Amino acid sequence: MKIALIGYGKMGRAIEKIALERGHSIVLKIDIDTAHLFTREELSKADVAIEFTSPHSAFNNVMKLLEFNTPVVCGSTGWLDKYEAIEEFCLQRHGAFLYASNFSVGVNIFFELNKKLAALMANHSDYAISLEEIHHTQKKDAPSGTAVTLAEQIMHANHMKKKWVNHASDHPEELPIISKRIDPAPGTHSVRYSSTIDDIEIIHTAHNRTGFATGAVMAAEFLAGKKGIYSMKDVLAL
Repeated sequence: MKIALIGYGKMGRAIEKIALERGHSIVLKIDIDTAHLFTREELSKADVAIEFTSPHSAFNNVMKLLEFNTPVVCGSTGWLDKYEAIEEFCLQRHGAFLYASNFSVGVNIFFELNKKLAALMANHSDYAISLEEIHHTQKKDAPSGTAVTLAEQIMHANHMKKKWVNHASDHPEELPIISKRIDPAPGTHSVRYSSTIDDIEIIHTAHNRTGFATGAVMAAEFLAGKKGIYSMKDVLAL
């Protein structure tokens, strides 16, 4: 499979390593120095593009890739207020798009645990719910996309929670997410239910970027040759 990397920072390099190990080739690497190569002609060499950039450029990058009829796997977070526009444009173009706030197999299993725990705890109002996420200091968005996904899953099960906030809160309708930026942490997410009697907590801690990179390549393998809109649930058959 021929892969175009849109974004060639630490994550892009990690994806490249895994892709090559799995027998794929990298036909295009786009970063600030090679932005002039982000063209239809260059993208025509690729079977799929993997986009990992920043909240400020992800939307335009994905729209451009869909315009070029390039299947796109996107892992950039912090832009999801425009997700519906991407979805609509993808369907109009009969394109292929797969987004995940986190590509790690472990995190996607963690998502399923979070949904199950949230459903079990939904009627236990004596437990206060809080989330915490820890990442390296270069991460540009807060809270992380993974933390937002966890919060949305909880709110779907617990109708008392109306919105998430990125600070401590005792308001009964708010779900607090505490964001910490500490080097060299690649990513830790925890969900805690606390009462005067006990605490229940689930935690996922990434040791490096390998899990994210492997999942992104797996997503690209899944998406190549397909049409439509997908998620990691489709890739992992969860």
